[in-house]
Amino acid sequence: MILKIFKYGEKVLREKALRTGIVTDELKALADDMLETMHKAKGVGLAAQQVGRLERLCVIDIPDGCETDEDAAFNAPIAMPLKMFNPEIIAREGSERDKEGCLSFPGVGGSIVRARQVVCQYMDENSMPQIITARGFLARAIQHETDHLDGVLYIDHMTAVERLEYAAKLKKLSKGNGGTR
Repeated sequence: MILKIFKYGEKVLREKALRTGIVTDELKALADDMLETMHKAKGVGLAAQQVGRLERLCVIDIPDGCETDEDAAFNAPIAMPLKMFNPEIIAREGSERDKEGCLSFPGVGGSIVRARQVVCQYMDENSMPQIITARGFLARAIQHETDHLDGVLYIDHMTAVERLEYAAKLKKLSKGNGGTR
């Protein structure tokens, strides 16, 4: 089922997600609906807040060709799509600046500094603990989605100059979605 994607200005995007217990059939169905919604919107990641929910859940599906050959080879053992329940980044290494966008910010994109490599622990859809190490674009997507789960938006990582560049678009987007600025 395709879900509504909440946009900048809607309060749920700033709320902190709540950890889930075991992964229920309802949560599995939500993850599947989120993947379907994300694919239809041509995204690579989606967090529960972006569909108006507060479970600590995100989905990620990096299409072939989005990563450098080196990063793709490093990330190859990580099967896509990822359905991550209670994800937490437990280690970060290096840094890189790259372009980033968000389904909750149509028409807004910026260059954001993120860790080049992350170690993330989470529960899979069978409630089994998992730990993965990811680099490059996948690492960026994991950081972006876990930020969402903490109520942090990617524009919070923009420089003041970049935020100023998008100020009019952000104001219009926020006001159109119930925000005050």
